Amino acid sequence: MLMQSENRMFDDFVKFVNGAAGTFAGMGREAQAGARDRAREWIGGLDFVSRDEFEAVKAMAVAARDEADALKARLDKLEAAKAKG
Repeated sequence: MLMQSENRMFDDFVKFVNGAAGTFAGMGREAQAGARDRAREWIGGLDFVSRDEFEAVKAMAVAARDEADALKARLDKLEAAKAKG
């Protein structure tokens, strides 16, 4: 009878520890998800751009720079021709 009582106490203790471990694991997952959501909200409030948006604006800037360089070369050529004539 004493043996059954000790086994039952051990079984109850194991169930308690397993339940507590499951609870703590669940709390950890909830805390991680909450922290992730708060980080997304915080980052979303900042003026970050996606990589695609950055690359698109970068390409537009390169094209504008190329066009400005071409126009400057054309203007220099016109001014040189005017100065000769």
